[in-house]
Amino acid sequence: MGSDPQPYDAVLARLQAAGRLPSVVAAVARGGEPVWSGALSVDPTGPEVSPGTSYRIGSITKTLTAVLVLQLRDEGRLGLDDPVGRFVGEAGGYADVSLTRLLSHTGGLQSEPVGSWWERTGSGGAAALLAANDGAGRVAAAGEWFHYSNLGYALLGEVVARLRGVSWWQAVRERLLEPLGMSATDYHPPADHAPGRSVDHFAHTLTPEPLTDTGAMAPAGQLWSTTADLLRWADFLVTGHPDVLGAATLEEMARPVPPAALYGLGVRRAELGPDGAPGTTLWGHTGSMPGFLASLFVDRATRDAAVLLTNATTGLDTAAVPGQLLAGLPVDAEDGWERWAPSVAVPAEASELLGVWFWGNTAFGLEWHGEQLLLRDLRFAEVEERFTLDGGRIVGTAGYHRGERLRVHRSTDGTVSHLECATFVYTRTPYDVTVPIPGGHPRSS
Repeated sequence: MGSDPQPYDAVLARLQAAGRLPSVVAAVARGGEPVWSGALSVDPTGPEVSPGTSYRIGSITKTLTAVLVLQLRDEGRLGLDDPVGRFVGEAGGYADVSLTRLLSHTGGLQSEPVGSWWERTGSGGAAALLAANDGAGRVAAAGEWFHYSNLGYALLGEVVARLRGVSWWQAVRERLLEPLGMSATDYHPPADHAPGRSVDHFAHTLTPEPLTDTGAMAPAGQLWSTTADLLRWADFLVTGHPDVLGAATLEEMARPVPPAALYGLGVRRAELGPDGAPGTTLWGHTGSMPGFLASLFVDRATRDAAVLLTNATTGLDTAAVPGQLLAGLPVDAEDGWERWAPSVAVPAEASELLGVWFWGNTAFGLEWHGEQLLLRDLRFAEVEERFTLDGGRIVGTAGYHRGERLRVHRSTDGTVSHLECATFVYTRTPYDVTVPIPGGHPRSS
């Protein structure tokens, strides 16, 4: 790809369309030097975005927490084989788990803390978190298998706070962000930030997502940042910094910890190949919070790096992003995919029809997008039929039903019973015996 922006722009446009992303920003570095950045937004109510817009980075936050722990190890303040209970006496049933096991997600802790969904409601302070998580939720013995644990990183953050005598966030700011010049990375969203969004699967409309203060769980996923700051962080993860962490320790972090073949000490591995196929090995992390997805990976040999941030709860394989931005894959902007923008409003005659329908035992999703009804085969995610609203009628415009009328049948109470188009009957449950089936012939191709 070199530094030509056009292939990068095309990849970004395709990722945005395929993932139904309200907005997305990305940046690429080659040899440690930024060579491209881009931004796309289709959110009709959101702000204009640029590569400098701040997004929540989710679990990329864990890489910062891990570096703080390794700092303390290199200062002789702790050993990675030390049990977490040495520093956090209230760790209860997790007290015997070593810091290495917490860093590599091989400690057997459950994935999430006891209580309400911390990503949406916040988790309160450390005392409440520790009291509520006594070890009863443990899923395995330490070292038995890899099991990703956000709770484990809350414990690591508490270790940092207690040994430093300051909050986890203060340690992040003073010992990482300030020495590295990462002034655009923050605990709270700045004024210029992308709002969290969720995309309705069938209506393609946007729903705001909450922006919570995750409290004691912050070391697992709280932070906000920009593409420029994250490219700087990605390069630091290779080269190190004399006031933060040395390159030798960062290399140690990027060694898999058995049995976690894809995870080291706070960083995870990705393959730079089509669809994640084996190729050049990258290290970094993915991120996910309600309304946001993020990806940051760097090639330790070449210092090539890719960062992508988006404000969508789902829709993106964040581990595959570097393989598409860095691998030099040819992208035809018009080859087999459609541009996407959210629906602003859904007509009443269409909204009551959206959702899952069955033709026999085969599931289809009926969606509203681009002023059309789309019938998507849920086995292959392919759009099989398209319909438009035409003067009170629903008429096929593409697919086997082109030109045919889709008829809405109702029960005596006025609710939709089933749909029928040229003897093809669609019901809300498979083979609904209460609905007469006029046909029964196979779908033609």
